[in-house]
Amino acid sequence: MSDAPKKASRTLIAISAVAPLILLGALVYWFFHGGSSLIERHVPPVEEVSIQRVEFTPGEIKLTIRNTGPLAVDMTVATVDEAIWKAEFSPGRHLERLQEATVRLPFDWVEGDPYIITLFTSNGLSFTKEVAVAAPTPRPTARLFWVFAVMGAYVGILPVMIGVLWLPFLRQLSGGWTHFLLSLTIGLLVFLGVEAASDSLELAHKLPGVFSGVALVAIGFLLAFMVITAVDRAARARVKARGGDTALILSYTVAFGIGVHNLGEGLAIGAAYASGEIALGALLLLGFTIHNTTEGLAIVAPLTRSRVSLLHLALLGLLGGAPAIIGCWVGGFTYSEFWAVFFLAVGAGAIFQVVWSIGRAMMKTPDGDPFTARNAAGFMTGMLLMYATAMLVAA
Repeated sequence: MSDAPKKASRTLIAISAVAPLILLGALVYWFFHGGSSLIERHVPPVEEVSIQRVEFTPGEIKLTIRNTGPLAVDMTVATVDEAIWKAEFSPGRHLERLQEATVRLPFDWVEGDPYIITLFTSNGLSFTKEVAVAAPTPRPTARLFWVFAVMGAYVGILPVMIGVLWLPFLRQLSGGWTHFLLSLTIGLLVFLGVEAASDSLELAHKLPGVFSGVALVAIGFLLAFMVITAVDRAARARVKARGGDTALILSYTVAFGIGVHNLGEGLAIGAAYASGEIALGALLLLGFTIHNTTEGLAIVAPLTRSRVSLLHLALLGLLGGAPAIIGCWVGGFTYSEFWAVFFLAVGAGAIFQVVWSIGRAMMKTPDGDPFTARNAAGFMTGMLLMYATAMLVAA
């Protein structure tokens, strides 16, 4: 007698596929049509309203809000610095779960002044947004697009391109220093990755609970790590089959990871400009520029023993730096904390994938042990170099 299970009929297989969905649908229907009354208690409903964006235009303050609580809410009044102010809610005061609305307050605000804006629901709950410095919200214009493009190029493309210019010098170093440079690159990237992960987690805690900020960070991180790994393996297999050099692929991977990181930097710069804070930190742009020059070094370090055309070097510089321009545009015109968290997490995942790729390649070589004196010194040099230049950004 055979122990193998009998082949199920097609009808049974179809029932097995559909029945759980039908039963689940029935449970959900029951819950919303009387079943939930079994667990209801007569307590005030939990309400949560997120003030996502504040815009200042002449004679008006405009807020974008979203109901991020579990139940519908009804908005009532708004105050500015504790004074009740006439407010127009569009499309209305009633907000279903996750519904977004616009609140317009006719108010003659003064540029540079701080304001505290509070919204109240029909149950008396209040939700406050503090604005440290009131400044006109940028509007998309040809000139402003150009301003943001110049800012992004200044902190992204130019410093990365400057770093790429180190390649001829790096090629003059003896062969024993190749792993030192790769270890230095890993140190640079680990610092960037930790920085991006820290920024994404810090911003994730500011998201409304409904968006599960920490889970969003994990999704972005793992998505970038896994997708880049799959693409990297496919590209390497194709190049090896043709007898080519895989070092250029590694450099493009490094440039992509750095590019996503610079997208996050651009988001921060654009958002700071839109909120008026950029006027308080002109040194921030200079700090980013010096800080990012070392990224060009990380991009070309794998190419010290490879032949590469000027076209590839230009493309590597653009891939690593140009996303900062896109970040400035998005951050300045349509900044969203949700997408900022996601892209910072993607940047962290991309960078740590590159660290893993470089480390794995090094370990396959005789001198690739990361714990030799030379390689350990290279790693710490990269970390300290990024730490020193990061202090300019913090300033």
